[in-house]
Amino acid sequence: MLIGILQAGHFPDELQTHFGDYDKIIPRFLEGHGFQFRTWAVVDMDFPNAVTAADGWLITGSKHGAYEDHPFIPPLEQFIQNAFMAKTPLVGICFGHQIIAKAMGGVVEKSQKGWGVGRQSYAYGDSEVAMNAWHQDHVIVKPPLATTIASNGFCEHAGFVYGKGAFSVQAHPEFEAPIVQGLINVRGSGMVPDNRLAYAQSQLKEPLDNQQVANDIAAFFKIPREAQE
Repeated sequence: MLIGILQAGHFPDELQTHFGDYDKIIPRFLEGHGFQFRTWAVVDMDFPNAVTAADGWLITGSKHGAYEDHPFIPPLEQFIQNAFMAKTPLVGICFGHQIIAKAMGGVVEKSQKGWGVGRQSYAYGDSEVAMNAWHQDHVIVKPPLATTIASNGFCEHAGFVYGKGAFSVQAHPEFEAPIVQGLINVRGSGMVPDNRLAYAQSQLKEPLDNQQVANDIAAFFKIPREAQE
């Protein structure tokens, strides 16, 4: 199964030597599930020719806001809508979660609660999961087709499922502790309040449920679907 990575941003240059860009981080996160990957850097206006160019799509995080005026935003929203119509599965992470919601009729804004960084616990179905987060934007109006599957006191709509159409999470299940440490070092100071950075630092050794979420994403991609005629 070919998963197309729609890269909506670039990982910080200072960290790419250690971790690579999203085109390396996402395949590591989903390894072991039999997927092949190809990346289109949509942030640089490199788009697939059609939604059928891959069997499923994953939209990455980004430093950009889904509500901002960037050339890649309108065609990405159109691509998302086309993928829904073609019944080609979509997965969104952080910015990907937000842009899918926006394209499908939701509303995304900068949170009045500020930044959410580091390990966060979410009510997730009938259980609880912990994932690392790094965001200050969030979905404030749920799209009509979405069902909220993850939430906490900081972020009400931290995960959506749109039937068999899309699966998205606000947090970064692909971020292990070393990545968060790197972000604290190169993007934290002067951007994220010191108390939020101190919290994130204090949680670096605590366990995460990234593998469970990776398994859920893989299972979502593999759900049998009939293509739209």
